[in-house]
Amino acid sequence: MKCIDLSVPLEDSPSEPLRVLVERQSHLDSASVMAEMLGATVADLPEGLGWANDKIVASSHNGTHVDAPWHYYPTCNGTISRTIDQMPLEWFFSDGVVLNFSNRPNGSLIGVDALIDELTRINYQLKPFDIVLIRTDADLLWGQREYFDAGSGMTAESTAWLIDQGIRVMGTDAWGWDQPFWAMRKRFEETRDPAVLWEAHRVGRHKEYCHIEKLANLRSLPYPFGFKISCFPVKLTGGSAGWTRVVALFDKTK
Repeated sequence: MKCIDLSVPLEDSPSEPLRVLVERQSHLDSASVMAEMLGATVADLPEGLGWANDKIVASSHNGTHVDAPWHYYPTCNGTISRTIDQMPLEWFFSDGVVLNFSNRPNGSLIGVDALIDELTRINYQLKPFDIVLIRTDADLLWGQREYFDAGSGMTAESTAWLIDQGIRVMGTDAWGWDQPFWAMRKRFEETRDPAVLWEAHRVGRHKEYCHIEKLANLRSLPYPFGFKISCFPVKLTGGSAGWTRVVALFDKTK
């Protein structure tokens, strides 16, 4: 089995508007705590050293993560939206397919016709529970402020269309599933149509699904399908999202 990492790191980065704060506890700093917990002295520990530890202050939407329906809206189709810990595990391990829209300009929209054209180009027919990954190559800018404004985004119609094909998990290598905020704001200023505001996310008001944001390395996949995706989210009780280490799994014999 060959594995390809499709995740960005959980780290403090100029790409993240919300800071990630990490407090490191060294082996030396923890020695007294460890000794006390074990009823020993620091001298009883090898070279007087304890364990390394990390304290993290971060949003569940930092790094590569899975958004839960609760993130999009408090209700979905008239019932209370599910949180990340309530989602079926079966959704997060399935066949993957990458749709390449890396040639599109920043801020552009990916509609239904674009999805169908790309599926036709790669000669692939979607089936229920496929995990669909949208490649924009925005992740090439990870670590820079420009990442937040990069990539193209999905429309309400294209998101709903994927759900109607039986897709329950989809993802993007951009900062968000919708087009970048600057592009959304521009459309709203031009049209004054509130329907353009976070339109793809808001599909979750009526149709249940999850999407992954801040994927990486989709261009590293040797072919657009024929692999498994593992993207189990952290089980955060009541969470609007959960961090995930997304991995593409290939059978080496193929």
